[in-house]
Amino acid sequence: MTETHADALSGLESPEEAAYELRAAEASIWTGSRLLISIFAFTFAALAFAYFYLRSSNSADLWRPNGVTAPTATGAAIMAFTLAVTGLQYYGVRRLRSGTILDWEVAGWTAVLAGLIALGLQCWELTDVPFTPGSSGYASVFTGWAVLNIALLLGGLYWAETLLARHVRLRRAHVEEGGEKSGLLVARVTRINIVSCAHFWMFIGLIAVFFWVFFYVVAG
Repeated sequence: MTETHADALSGLESPEEAAYELRAAEASIWTGSRLLISIFAFTFAALAFAYFYLRSSNSADLWRPNGVTAPTATGAAIMAFTLAVTGLQYYGVRRLRSGTILDWEVAGWTAVLAGLIALGLQCWELTDVPFTPGSSGYASVFTGWAVLNIALLLGGLYWAETLLARHVRLRRAHVEEGGEKSGLLVARVTRINIVSCAHFWMFIGLIAVFFWVFFYVVAG
């Protein structure tokens, strides 16, 4: 017979120790997610610095010769699908907090699909740009951003998909512990994980908007 998480917690030495374990699990996820956002934030900040430095110096008029720009329609589609994922993540968290787990699941899997489309478009765009990475300052920074954006999208999609898959696998444990609003281990850790993932996608959405403006609106 398998032991449930509630049974496992009841075997701890004291209620205080059980509460400590719960707080430690939640704190580790909260801290880890913020560190991940900080790492990517510093990385993209360095890319933004390179963008503005090369654009302002424009050595030998090689920032953006002949006004060459990455495919505008593809860039807009990537941003739109990325923002769609961000919105679905936020909506899913709202519905989860109201106790509607099915809405969160549907929003989550739809977000994964939209994110895969954004990722596919970003990969395809690199094969469709009218320049080579070293042809100009704009081309170099754009290529660096595209590669970093692929990594960012992959990270966000992996996190979101594993959360959904883990929820399906632990569905029985959620029910045994009292559902999504339970104060026991599985539900509490799942909630903080879902909220942290949504915050990460909000960060991804902000990055998508900022660099879309940089590369497609004010690139000149």
